[in-house]
Amino acid sequence: MDHAKQLLSPYIALGPLELHLWLTFYDELAGDQLRAAYRALLNDAENEQESHFYFEKDRWRYVVTRALVRTVLSRYAPVAPKDWIFLTNKYGRPEIANTQEMEIGLVFNISHTESLIVLGVTKHRALGVDVENIYRREISVEIAERFFARDEVAELACVPPHRQQDRFFEYWTFKESYIKARGMGLSLPLDKFSFYFTHDRVVKIAIHPELADDGARWHFWQFRPRREYLVAVCAERVDTRALRLVIRKLVPARSEEFLVTEILRTSE
Repeated sequence: MDHAKQLLSPYIALGPLELHLWLTFYDELAGDQLRAAYRALLNDAENEQESHFYFEKDRWRYVVTRALVRTVLSRYAPVAPKDWIFLTNKYGRPEIANTQEMEIGLVFNISHTESLIVLGVTKHRALGVDVENIYRREISVEIAERFFARDEVAELACVPPHRQQDRFFEYWTFKESYIKARGMGLSLPLDKFSFYFTHDRVVKIAIHPELADDGARWHFWQFRPRREYLVAVCAERVDTRALRLVIRKLVPARSEEFLVTEILRTSE
C-alpha cells in the first residue's frame, strides 16, 4: 500500500462527484494531551455519554469518534469543531442540524470496529459505510441462514470452508452499508435484498419490491485498508456520472495522509 503524505490544510474542496473516506486507527493514538484536546471539542452531552461506557477502550473509541466527526466536518465548512449540532432521525441515524451546512448538502456516515473508525463525507446524496474486523469473531452458516437472503445462504454454503469467513463479511458489510444509506437501520429486513458477485471485481444488488427501491440507484465499493479489516461503502447515484473515492488516514486535528488501496469490488 502506497502512502502519499499531505499536510493539513484549512479547508478541503468536496466536488459533487466525490466521496471522501477518513480512517482513524484509534489504538495507535495515546496520551493525556491528545485525550484532553479531543474532550475539549465535545459538547456537554457527549462528555457525559463517555462516562456511560464501562471499558476504557470503549470510552476512548467514543471520544476519538466524536472528535473525528467534528474536526473532519470543519474541513468542509466554516464551523468550529465544537459548534457542530447533530440530531438523530427516528431510526437513530445522526445528521447535521446546522442550518447553513444543511443547505450546502453536507452528508456524513460513520462506522467503527475493533481498533478502526471510518467516516464517509459527501454532498447531496445518501451515504452508508460499514467496517468490520473480519478476524475478531468466528461466524457460522447458521447466522447467515437467520439473516441473509436465500440466494446468499446458498452461495455461502458452496464456498470452501477456508473462505466462508471472508465471504460472510463481504455480504455483511455490503448489507450494513446499504441499510445505513437508506437511513432506516434494521427496520429493513436483511433477507429482502441480496448481493451478487457476477465476477471477482463486480457487485450487484437485488431488492425485493416491498422495499420500494431500485438497485440501479446505488453505487457500492469494498476494500481492505489492512488485511484484517473490510470496508463497504454505499452511495446514492444522483446522475449517470461516476463517483471518485478519496481515502485518507487521519489522526484527528494532528496529521493525515492519502491511502492508495485496491478496490476489491465495485458496481458497474
